[in-house]
Amino acid sequence: MSVTHLGTGSRGNATLIDTEKKKILIDQGFSGKEIEKRLARMEITPNEIDAMVISHHHGDHGGGAKIMQKKWGTPIYCNLRTAGALGLDLVQSNIFDDFDLLEFDNSLSVLPIPVPHSGADNVCFVASHQKKRAAVITDLGSWTEEMVTHIKGCDHISVEANYDVNRLWNGPYPQTLKNRISGKGGHLSNDETGEFLTRVVDKETKSIVLTHLSEKNNLPHLAESTVLYHLDEVFQGDIAISMQDGPDFSHHIGQYEKETNPARGLVLRG
Repeated sequence: MSVTHLGTGSRGNATLIDTEKKKILIDQGFSGKEIEKRLARMEITPNEIDAMVISHHHGDHGGGAKIMQKKWGTPIYCNLRTAGALGLDLVQSNIFDDFDLLEFDNSLSVLPIPVPHSGADNVCFVASHQKKRAAVITDLGSWTEEMVTHIKGCDHISVEANYDVNRLWNGPYPQTLKNRISGKGGHLSNDETGEFLTRVVDKETKSIVLTHLSEKNNLPHLAESTVLYHLDEVFQGDIAISMQDGPDFSHHIGQYEKETNPARGLVLRG
């Protein structure tokens, strides 16, 4: 199973889960033209996507779902509030509740787990394939014990590290927006992401990707150094940063070496 972020950030998010038999998108916050272009970098067309699961209805995560459904007939999986807010065809959509196990073949399943995020019924996802698990978590200002229980020990964890506290509070945003971002239903700071990872990382965790970094309130080296400070001796695997312009790398769950991808850079195996 491979995990590839096609881009993460406030201008669009999409993640590809790829196995020998299935290609699943987690979120699609890009235009039809843009998702075509990003998939083409991996020599994939939208017609090859077997299904898409949507975390919530905010435009940078679900704004491209309708075009996938209408233009390419992609099966959509989401909760009822998300489907309604995005104007999806409910007859052609697969509506799930929290903790409903979504099975795409006899070896790939995806579990939606609720996360705190204001103004949305947001979920994160844990994909399971051949006894390996990968978590994709974004847009949350805090976490729950349920999340910790289900994510602990995943082989791969992609999680947002949205902002650096000093850059947010000294930055140009109005105070109301700063309060919303830093609130319990907003986004995780670099420190909070580090604290969360100390709760869920164990010896099974081989790779971490930090996602959804704010272009104004964060920097890649701040996110990585802050998270590693918290993890210290707990984590010895690969850590990478996913930015807005992707895809740049893939993580292949179940292997552990690095090799060069001639098209886009590093393929990280963990």
